[in-house]
Amino acid sequence: MNLTIALSILGALLIVALLFHGAWSARRATGRRAVEAAPAGMAPAGGGESDRREPSFDGATAAASTGRDALDAVSMTIEGRPLRRRLALRLDALIDAIAPLRLEAPISAELALTHLPPTRRAGSKPFMIEGLNAETGEWESPTPGQRYGEFQAGVQLANRGGALNEIEYSEFVQKIERFAEGIGATAELPDMLDVVARARELDTFAGQHDAQLALQLRARGVAWSVGYLQQQAARHGFVAGVVPGRLILPGTEDEAAGGAPPPVLSLAFDAQAALLDDPNRAPLRSAALAFDVPQTPAEARPFEAWTARAQALAADLDADLVDDRGQPLAAASFDAIGDELERLYTALAQRDFAAGSAAARRLFS
Repeated sequence: MNLTIALSILGALLIVALLFHGAWSARRATGRRAVEAAPAGMAPAGGGESDRREPSFDGATAAASTGRDALDAVSMTIEGRPLRRRLALRLDALIDAIAPLRLEAPISAELALTHLPPTRRAGSKPFMIEGLNAETGEWESPTPGQRYGEFQAGVQLANRGGALNEIEYSEFVQKIERFAEGIGATAELPDMLDVVARARELDTFAGQHDAQLALQLRARGVAWSVGYLQQQAARHGFVAGVVPGRLILPGTEDEAAGGAPPPVLSLAFDAQAALLDDPNRAPLRSAALAFDVPQTPAEARPFEAWTARAQALAADLDADLVDDRGQPLAAASFDAIGDELERLYTALAQRDFAAGSAAARRLFS
């Protein structure tokens, strides 16, 4: 696939599908209330066949948004070859600048733990230190009771905060040199100019492939209470998120991807309403349904879940599906968005950043 052409097509789609970051619309004084008690035994909607159907829409709308001004760079050609993925527990040469720390003889984990830096960040970039277990020959975080014949430290080249810069890399170097001195190791640090150049190239790639899909549900008539919205969303598998005003459709645990899975979908409403002593006194007239493209594996079928849940919630809430200007898009637009999503997933996978993978979650975090 010609990446330049694909990115240009994606840019055209993203320009048509409007950026979702609208202010909440005005609310009416009275809201639809939740019933006093939810039916006993209510189960979240699972991944049944109804969720996998491509629903029909009557005036449904969508908005696609990109991070880090991706639209300005969408026609740029990616240069440089993909880095070779390193088989390690956590550190990955694909996304980390790695510095080996050589030892003359194995040391205890207790000595290493004593000299670990108090924080594992250099500016906005996380870094990690791994040890080569003298018994198992596996790379791992230093674990009490073990001995290690070698260490390595790696700092992340880019994330949604941007590319690793010279100041951040210098901070990383200072912390690693202090650690190396404490354990009697020799640090082999990569050249700063090479690291920063790699970081910028990776950040450019990430900016061109970072996207969210979002739409808004807007009440047609009577506004909703917070409890009513939560109750209707729960019928379709949504649960409370950590952030006030956010419900999530949980993802499936995937050990290969590393860490807790991100939600498949999020349903966001006015956070201030959620923080009130009596949230049900604040009427809601809109909510945003979205998913994070590179954070969500294609195997989770987020696009199908997004369109199916949008239609179902619109019916239950008596809502229209609109963009942030309140304008609908033609139903055919969803087919076009689905096609472009496939191209985006392919481009990410070709660079070894398959959507939902551990590397992708780190890069797009």
